[in-house]
Amino acid sequence: MSLDDFGGGQGPQPDVLVVTTNDVPGYRVQQVLGEVFGLTVRSRHLGSQIGAGLKSMIGGELKGLTKTLVQTRNQAMERLVEQARARGANGVLMFRFDVTEAADVGTEVCAYGTAVVLVRE
Repeated sequence: MSLDDFGGGQGPQPDVLVVTTNDVPGYRVQQVLGEVFGLTVRSRHLGSQIGAGLKSMIGGELKGLTKTLVQTRNQAMERLVEQARARGANGVLMFRFDVTEAADVGTEVCAYGTAVVLVRE
């Protein structure tokens, strides 16, 4: 598996800047557009569940599940950015993930933050 299988985030010079901070150095918030989120729910397929069960007996990283969670988080983030862009934002402040089990059949991942219009100072 490559490094891309286990990472995420934005590429260089995104049109909607997503940060975990309350502000962005060199920019000021011109307008707050409100909360935005991206949500996805993924189920685990039987093969990965069996593999994870066996792996849990001997210990170690569950690489298949890690890869699935990375893909799920990236999809949630992409949906958040789409929603922010559709509202006219060029930034999302206070970005966070929330991960929960969804009725014992999958994992729900919600990416959320505050959509804003940023201007250079």
